[in-house]
Parts: sequence; C-alpha cells; structure tokens
Amino acid sequence: MASRGGIMVTGTNGADYEHREKVAAQYQISALNKSRLKYCVFFHHLLFLVMLAKLSADILDKLDIFILEIEELQIPQPLWWEYIWCFSLLLSFLGLSAIKRNNIRYLRRYVYGIMGLGLGPLLYCVIYYCGDVYQYLTLDEDEDVDDIQMWQGYPYGLLWYAFVLLASQVHFFQLYFSYNLLKAWRARGAYRKAE
Repeated sequence: MASRGGIMVTGTNGADYEHREKVAAQYQISALNKSRLKYCVFFHHLLFLVMLAKLSADILDKLDIFILEIEELQIPQPLWWEYIWCFSLLLSFLGLSAIKRNNIRYLRRYVYGIMGLGLGPLLYCVIYYCGDVYQYLTLDEDEDVDDIQMWQGYPYGLLWYAFVLLASQVHFFQLYFSYNLLKAWRARGAYRKAE
C-alpha cells in the first residue's frame, strides 16, 4: 500500500480507493439530522424551564408553599394550555429514543405528539391573546390601557407571543428534522430490500 510506504503500483497515485470509501447519502443525512434534532430537544428543554418558572407560583400555591419573593411578582394565573404544553417535554425522551435506535414508529409518534402537545397549545395561545395584542398594537398614545392585561408594565399577550415565536420555531425545526430522518430511514430500508 502506498500510504504505508509499501510498493506502489505504477500508474496510480494511491487515491484509487476513494470510490470504495463513500458513505451512502441516507446515512449522512441521518447523522446530520440526528445531531440537529438533539439541539432542538435541548432548546425545547430550555423553553420548558422558562415555562416552569412562569408556572412556579401556581405550583407552589397548590402545594401550600409560600415564598414571598415569588408572590410579590404577581404572576397571572396560568391557563390550561400552559400545562398541556409542558407535557410536550415528555415527548423529547421518545424522540431521543427513536434516534438512538433508528426506530421509525417511535419517531412518527414523536412527530404526532409535537403537533398535538407542542403546536396545538401554542396555536390556542395565539388565538386567545390576539384581541389583546391587536388592541395594544393599534393603541393611540392618548388611549388608556385598562382593558389590556399587563404584567410588570408589559402587555401580557405580547410576552406570550414572544414565547410562542421561539417555541414554534423549535417545534417546526423538530418536525423538519424528524421528517428528514424518516425519509432517510425509509430510503435505507428500501436500499436493503433491493440488495
């Protein structure tokens, strides 16, 4: 072999092995999208921590724990969609299990779960707060903001819209990378059957 200082065949530069060393495209796509999906799951966990901080006042009230600093923040009472969205975090373990085992069935369940428990509550939030956000955005300088729910001087609906923007991006990327993985895994299965 030329690379180990052995005899070199005349007429070759030692690079004739390249045609044999190619990784199939579906394996490259799979590896790339697995890595990207793991990053999305990480950002999903970060958003969950933000939501948990928001829900902490209600959770502590239900547990009969009084912490003055949290009570002074006067965090508005949560709506049911906030708790439902939190359950979408459990799906991340299903997704990680699916990419570890290349399991199409688990990944498909993960996709459906993200659409239902992730994007569904976010869509409800957008619809629920659209009146307040529209009223705040079309507000004149001399109008009063008494009808708009405020928290710490900021419009509450607009804060939720910022959260929805971030969370929906994470969920759409999760769906996109999962779809790419499903395509790559199906192509690999078709390739194996052809052999």
